Parts: sequence; structure tokens; C-alpha cells
Amino acid sequence: MQRYFAALTIVLMLGMVLTRVLMMRRRGIEAMNFGKIDRKDFLIPPFALFYFYLVFAAAFHFPTVSSQQFFHSEIVSWIGVFFCIAGLLLILWSLVSFGQSFRIGIDTEHPDKLITSGVFAFSRNPIYVAFAFILLGQFLIFSNWIVLVYMGAGVWLFHRQVSLEEEYLKKHYGQEFLDYCSQVRRYL
Repeated sequence: MQRYFAALTIVLMLGMVLTRVLMMRRRGIEAMNFGKIDRKDFLIPPFALFYFYLVFAAAFHFPTVSSQQFFHSEIVSWIGVFFCIAGLLLILWSLVSFGQSFRIGIDTEHPDKLITSGVFAFSRNPIYVAFAFILLGQFLIFSNWIVLVYMGAGVWLFHRQVSLEEEYLKKHYGQEFLDYCSQVRRYL
């Protein structure tokens, strides 16, 4: 059951984000700016697709690279499901809080207003926190060494992207962003 939910989490996560991108496109807003600042970002999708395959392979017993687990515990797996649910809810709250300002990547051509309300009153980067919750949840469900490596790499990539985004926000919003930083934590 928990393994199926881990696979469903990926579908729901991608569904929410892509639906939001399409909704914004209908309004004339180009929300997909992935790779426009740093072309190395295009190295990420093949690794993400492999990760998605690993999760689906573990859930549906497809051939996989490694099925070795560090531990197996029903309780820990259910805690993983809780983290996946928390991550999905946080993504949803983030997308709602973003309003018309949601972008994938940095949009230097059409930046919107600085969002500091909703979930952004508690975390400057809630969507990355949500992704980290999902990765942690999936590790607790599968406890595979490859999923652990992906979790570490994912957290590193999230932090890298946050650093790039916050550097841009400092330049674009100046003191307004610095005041916001002094009031709200970067992650939790």
C-alpha cells in the first residue's frame, strides 16, 4: 500500500505543477522558465526520470538497479506516507499562495510581485521544503541506497536553486526582499 502511494505521490506532484503551468499559459503567463539562466539545468530531467522509474519499479515490481533496503518497517513506511502527504499539501498551498507569480525557474523578463503571504509567511521556499518532504517520505517507504543518494542530491540541487533565486530576488526587490529575509526563514 505505502509503495503505491509513493508512486501516486509523483503523479500527483507532477500533475499539480503542470496543471498550474498550463492554467497560467492560458492567461498569457509563461510560467516555464526552466534552464533559461543556467543551461546545466537540462542535466536534471534525465536523472529525475530515472528516479521516477526507480519509484515505480519498486512499487510495481519492475526490473530495477537495486532492491536492497537498509531496513523494512511498516511503521516507518507509514511515516514516509505522512511525509509524502505533507509534501503534497505543502506544494498545493505553495501553488495557491504564489498566485500569478508562480514560475519554474527564474523569470527575469516578466517578474511579478514579491510574495510574502500565505505559506510564504512561514517559509521563503516552501515548494522546495515540500519536495524535500516527498524525497524523505519516499526514502522512508523504500529505504534503498539509490533513493538515499537521490535525496541527498535533491537537497543539494534545491539549495543551489534557492541560492540562485534569492540572489536574483535581492537584486530585483532590494530592501523589500532583505526585510522579508529578516522576518522569514529560508526553509523551516
